[in-house]
This record gives sequence, structure tokens and C-alpha cells, in this order.
Amino acid sequence: MIDSSRSAQRTVIQFLLAEGEHASHIYRRMKEVYGEQWLVRCIIFRWCQRYEAGRANIKDLPRPGQVHVVTNSATILAVDELMRLNRRITTREIAVELSISKGTVHHIIHKKLGYGKICA
Repeated sequence: MIDSSRSAQRTVIQFLLAEGEHASHIYRRMKEVYGEQWLVRCIIFRWCQRYEAGRANIKDLPRPGQVHVVTNSATILAVDELMRLNRRITTREIAVELSISKGTVHHIIHKKLGYGKICA
């Protein structure tokens, strides 16, 4: 079984470029080898351009946007404390109180703390 992950395919693109292959030939070879899991033509050409410009890393660069908040033990304890103080508190109120997203609060409550509704 061939590893068809994006990073594996990027490594193959980088290798074939280093051997002097042209982007269109790399595209044809990738299509033959990977079948349904191959990267589309424009993506292969884009990575060829990046490697020809001197890029060495096969991983994606960080993208701008909202920073991902990691749920650490302090945040989990704070959510648990708020819920124990007021069992009728909403996820929105917890999110505002702790300056985290409602999705993060939901994840902590259900996945980390294992709480769920007893009755609707």
C-alpha cells in the first residue's frame, strides 16, 4: 500500500524536481501511481513552483486567523468550578467569563469533563 498523504506526495514532488523532472511530467507520474488519491494538477504545479523558489519544508505554513486555544488543565478546572457554583450557567456565560469560545466550552464540558444532560 502506498502512502497517499499530502506530505508523502509533496516529498515525491520535491524528489522528482531535484532529479530534474518537469512539473507536467511529475503530474502525469503522480496520476499514474496514486490513482484516485493524487493531488490535483494546480496543487502539484504550485508545489513545484514553491520548491523551485527554494522552499525546503513540505509542511503547510501557519495561516493567519484566530489562534487555536489549547484546552489546558487550568481552563478545564475553571469551567468545572463555574459549573459547580451555578448548575444553570450556560455555555455562553462560561465562554464570556473565561474569554474562550463556546465551542471550546462545549468540548471541555462534554469531552474533557464527561458531563451531559440528565433530562431535556
